Amino acid sequence: MAKIPVMQAVVEVLKSEGVDIAYGCPGAAILPLYKAMETDGGIAHLIVRHEEGATHMADGWSRTTGKVGVAIGTSGPAGTNMITGLYTAHADSVPILVITGQAASSKLHQEAFQAVDIVEIAKPVTKWAVQVKEAAQAPWIFREAFRRAKSGRPGPVLIDLPIDVQKQEIEWDASIDAPLPITPVEPHRPRVERALDLLLAAERPLILAGGGVILADAHAELVELAELLQIPVQATLMGKGAIDEDHPLYAGMTGIQTSQRYGNASFLESDLVLALGARFGDRHTGQLDVYQGDRTFIHVDIEPTQIGKVFGPDLGVVSDTRLFLRAIIDLARERGVRGEPGAWTARVQELKATLTRREDFDDVPIKAPRVYKEINEFYSADTYFVTAIGLYQIWGGQHQKAPKPRHYQVCGQAGPLGWEIPAAIGVKTALAKSDPDAEVVGIVGDYGFQFLVEELAVAAQYDVPFVLIMINNEYLGLIRMAEDHGGYGMKYEVDIHYDAYGTDNVKIMEAYGCAGTRVVEPDEIRPALEWARKEADRTSRPVLVEIMIEREADTANGVRIDRMREYEPVPE
Repeated sequence: MAKIPVMQAVVEVLKSEGVDIAYGCPGAAILPLYKAMETDGGIAHLIVRHEEGATHMADGWSRTTGKVGVAIGTSGPAGTNMITGLYTAHADSVPILVITGQAASSKLHQEAFQAVDIVEIAKPVTKWAVQVKEAAQAPWIFREAFRRAKSGRPGPVLIDLPIDVQKQEIEWDASIDAPLPITPVEPHRPRVERALDLLLAAERPLILAGGGVILADAHAELVELAELLQIPVQATLMGKGAIDEDHPLYAGMTGIQTSQRYGNASFLESDLVLALGARFGDRHTGQLDVYQGDRTFIHVDIEPTQIGKVFGPDLGVVSDTRLFLRAIIDLARERGVRGEPGAWTARVQELKATLTRREDFDDVPIKAPRVYKEINEFYSADTYFVTAIGLYQIWGGQHQKAPKPRHYQVCGQAGPLGWEIPAAIGVKTALAKSDPDAEVVGIVGDYGFQFLVEELAVAAQYDVPFVLIMINNEYLGLIRMAEDHGGYGMKYEVDIHYDAYGTDNVKIMEAYGCAGTRVVEPDEIRPALEWARKEADRTSRPVLVEIMIEREADTANGVRIDRMREYEPVPE
């Protein structure tokens, strides 16, 4: 068997695993890998402005394609800069591979330049973190990394490559190599039978679709089961898009932040919950005794240790979500079971029609719900949305519709500021071949926009167009206002200066070669979105629509799902 450079073998492995693009920033300790990518071809590359941005791009790419996204950094601070992205992917079960360069093996114990033990640093936020110590191991370690990233509950992995290992040659023949097999996690038949028995015995059952439904591509089976048994379906924040929110069986979202009024009400009236790939996160459950009540819980999850982590369910089923749904559907058909619309489905539809939140505000300054009304009406069901953390994530959960899976990308648990811009780049580049004309829209806040804003230069450099809708409540102004009112008991020593609109975000866009406009009247929103669509298409660059909303805007929230505080008038 002929010898080849070990990094050439690695590139062959990457391509055979479905990698056609990588995001990263070159440096001396990772140049052999870059040289192999350049020589071998087949993997496009975007040079980022900050290594954290590379991880979020790989994250957005993975959420859209369902495959393993790749981010590359050099040694030392490059790897430590990527920890936030690893944590984000780990929290939301997103499979990405981070590759870092490293100082020479013989220098690791001598505090060499940029030699940091990135493997130990990354272990808490990865499924697997490993350093390649022998060149001959490299192809097999990369194969195993992809297997681990995709197996069970998906998640991130990290491979650290010492520079001396990267420079070696190994015996390798790509023609007789292939990805490692992944064993499907199938449900235990008796537990499927018990789950169906419990569902049929319940008077007011709900299906709760978590992020695991999206990850398992189980949305079709979800709707099939719901329609077969006539069971209403709710979604968690990470499960948005698992079922069209206009579907007659959609019963909203439960939670103390991202929730609908009719979602909480439906949940409180239910007597059984079939949770599919859901973590029971604290912003979903709120106060646990209220959330649990006297309801029966069936928890299906591919990761055994998730079952019972928050509270013990009445029945736990370890399974891939799609395989479980397929099994319970087949079992129901075997038994000849078919549900009919009844009092419970009618009740859920009544709640959905009456317990809403108002969105048709004409106020100036603009109210946030009006923004989402315009977004829902302007964009089609095929639009891909990217949003992150803050009040606008909560408003999005409460007001924005998500008709299709993998079209509403949100960093749920970790919530890193600045995620949207690099993630949007990842989403748009993921669609470059399959759907190049797809619209990608990032919804951002004025403060989070300041983080990783430099990645706009990447989008401008590589002609990656998308629209950014900024919901600006003048956070920079609110910092000073909080100080003036003794907010949070803090005393600011530094005088904070800001103009009437805080930071000039339109000028920031222009500084990166992009365009933007500011909206202050509700009737200006629709024309601005139309302009932004055309401008992004014309320039092949990001375009900003900055919408000025009221400064003291708030959201409906609480600490328990039966006592939510509504901050806007609700329909009678």
